[in-house]
Amino acid sequence: MIAQNTNPAIRAATLLQRVRLVVGSVGLTAWYSSLVISRAVTGRLNRTIVDNYCRAWSAALLRLVRVDLTVTGRIPDFDDGRRYIIMCTHASHYDIPATFVALPGSVRMLAKKELFSIPLLGQAMRAGEFPSVDRSRRQRAVRDLEKARAMMEDGIVLWAAPEGTRSPDGRLLPFKKGCFHLALDTDAVIVPVAINGIHRVLPARSWQINLGQPVDVRVGEPMDVAGRSKEELPQVMAEVRSSLEKLRG
Repeated sequence: MIAQNTNPAIRAATLLQRVRLVVGSVGLTAWYSSLVISRAVTGRLNRTIVDNYCRAWSAALLRLVRVDLTVTGRIPDFDDGRRYIIMCTHASHYDIPATFVALPGSVRMLAKKELFSIPLLGQAMRAGEFPSVDRSRRQRAVRDLEKARAMMEDGIVLWAAPEGTRSPDGRLLPFKKGCFHLALDTDAVIVPVAINGIHRVLPARSWQINLGQPVDVRVGEPMDVAGRSKEELPQVMAEVRSSLEKLRG
């Protein structure tokens, strides 16, 4: 169990608090992005440092909104030499910070290519080994896939949101096929993760921020898809969906 706040006061943030939270969150993101970039430029950046920065940034963001975080389930040994993809529910911008704090290993988000165009953040993500897969351009997609596979073989744990967008109420949306193609192409182990209660912190398409929310990161049983064919993709998607539904309770 990981607690961010031992006695949370659950309440909606006022307008002034929301402004402070936005400014604070942007400031933290810019600060840690700058640290990554400066170390990369001077040749003093390594994966462990990026891991530590990701967790420090994430913990600071969760403290700002006073999240009361717990973790349940058996966490896999991400250092056992297999390739891992965390397939996570997606209902808030805080999903990723919650994952960084809750799970060990060198977790990296499988990011939309648009994020890499954001000043500071984009440069930091490139330096920090955050991959993207652009399936709209076939040749680029093949290169991205090979890069992602190599990163996974080198110990990177990928984080992906099979829904592709944030759910406004925490219920599962229809799945996209992209991350499942990646899992099958890389003979990966899929780790289902449901983050319950996170949609109340900052709901999708809303600026309403609720402070002191209890959030439970639930880790499901790993699913090894090595050797499974592309014809089984619908079945794999159904299995992951079933697991996430059970984790959501």
